[in-house]
This record gives sequence, C-alpha cells and structure tokens, in this order.
Amino acid sequence: MIAKILPKPSKNFAGVQYNTNKVDRNKGELMKTANFGPLDAMTNLRPQDYINYFQLVSAQNKRIGNPQFHAVLSAKGKSYTKEELTKVAEAWLTSMGYGTQPYLIVFHKDTDNNHVHIVSTRVGRDGKKISSAYEHVRSFNNLNRVLGYDHALRYRFSTRAQFYLLIERAGYLGKDYDKEKLQRKIDQYQPDKERASALRQLFIALKDVPNFDAVLKNRYGIELVFHSSEGKKPYGYTIIDHATQQVFKGSEVLNLKYLNGEAIYQMMSGGDRLHSSEQSSDESTGENYQTPVYIGPIYIADDVDDQQVLGMKRRRQQKARTNTR
Repeated sequence: MIAKILPKPSKNFAGVQYNTNKVDRNKGELMKTANFGPLDAMTNLRPQDYINYFQLVSAQNKRIGNPQFHAVLSAKGKSYTKEELTKVAEAWLTSMGYGTQPYLIVFHKDTDNNHVHIVSTRVGRDGKKISSAYEHVRSFNNLNRVLGYDHALRYRFSTRAQFYLLIERAGYLGKDYDKEKLQRKIDQYQPDKERASALRQLFIALKDVPNFDAVLKNRYGIELVFHSSEGKKPYGYTIIDHATQQVFKGSEVLNLKYLNGEAIYQMMSGGDRLHSSEQSSDESTGENYQTPVYIGPIYIADDVDDQQVLGMKRRRQQKARTNTR
C-alpha cells in the first residue's frame, strides 16, 4: 500500500466535489465522514454542506491560503477491501495529526487498484495549522506503523508467512509489504539454536501443566499458533517468542506429537486423541497466511501452500499403495 498527499492546492475544497462526483457516477462510495459537528446528525447532506463546514473551520487562520488536505491510500490490486482501506485511513489520519479534524473518506472502484481518497482541512479547530513538516516522509513512515510493518520487522523470522503472521497476531492489517525488502530481511535470518534448545527444555518441563499454552504466553511471553485445515487436526505449529522477538518453526523446537497433543486435540474436538501417524507433517512452509480462527486459548491457522504440498504427498502415497496391489 502507498500513501500519497496530492499537491494540487485548493481554497474551495475542490476535492469534495471531485469525490462526490465519483459517488454520483457509481464509481465511488462514501465510506465515512467524521467530526463535522452538527452535520454528523443530519442525513441527505449535499457536497456543499461539507465544503461550507471545511471553510468555516479554515477561516480561523487567514494565512493558510489553500487549506485543503487531500490524500490517497492505494492498495496493490484488490488486496484490501473497501472496509479495510477505511480502517487504515482512519488510523493513518490520526498518526498524521488529523484524527480530530473533520474529514471524509471515499472509496474509488474505477481502477485496477482499490484505493480511498481523504479530504480534510489543514487548519485545526484552535486556528493553528496542522504540521506539514516532512509530511511526505511521515506519511510513509506512519503508514508502515499503522499497517504493523515496523512491529513485525523488529522480530527475526525465516519466511514471509511468519512475517504476516506477526502482523495478524498483533491485530494489524498489513498484507502487501515490499517483497524484495522482505526477502532481504529473510536472507539475513540465522537460527538461534541456543534459544531453541532452551525453549525445548521449557516445553518438556511444562507440557503436562494445565493450560500449557496460556502459561507459556502469560508467564514467558511465548505464543503458539497451530496450523490445520478447517475442521482438521493440526499438522504443525509456529512459535512466536515475544521475549526475544523471534519466530520459530515448531519442528525447530519440539515435534508436535510430543507437545501435549492430547490436550490440544481435546480443546479442538471435545476429547478425541491425536494419533501420532496423523501428526507427522510438522510445519507450515507456505507464503500465504490466512486469518486464524480463535478456539479457546489456541489459534488454528490455515496455510494454503503447505496444504498443497501435503496434499501432493498424500496423493503420491495413495498412488504408490495402489500400484503395489
């Protein structure tokens, strides 16, 4: 995703008319208006109503000849929905100092890339100008923070799936970070064998403790994310070590079949045991991470690429059995 502050000046808030025209032609959708005072309680507002309010606020500072703030947040293709873009825009506006300003967000659907336009005023309610210092640099940096990229990049990880898992688990919306930059980060990864050994000893010591995963998370800052297809038993897991800010494949620490498998499956299916033969596939290696489903204190996440690999392996095994008959 990119953030672009449009340079074209306007004292009459031409951005409002431009975007509402898109809505009128069914090429856009008004997603949100905020902080317009009494207008927020009214319906069937005209574009001029918003313009009048912007001008009323802006009139407090005559030195700002072109008070319009007009920006675009654009996703790659359809990677973000209009609702996700709106959430990102709200958070980004706050980071740029516009969170309490009157603003409107309009989704455009007439290009290959989903994007939203934002219109606000550079004059605050106190009559002071909203800071524009290093604005374009801040817009980029703040977008990275809003999407969670800064958070995830503080960790050590070995796959793209782990990177996006960190973002998702922290509640951010980022999903399209620059692949080349991300690959350079991954190429620098060095496994921390000493920490993996320490985690293995900890898991073995605690694996029979009730609420094993909750104890790990609350006491030691270690989060377990289990991977499975919908309705299926887990085939692997990932360890997010918040204490040392790094991510491990479960197989780097302790094979799933030794990791309190009975307790895990009881939480998922009401008491049936995991059979060791069904736990042999131990880790996700795919690049496409999907949203985990929360089940009790354990997170179950699908991994498309890993399922494809496992499916191919199972088909080869079935074919081999057939040929030997």
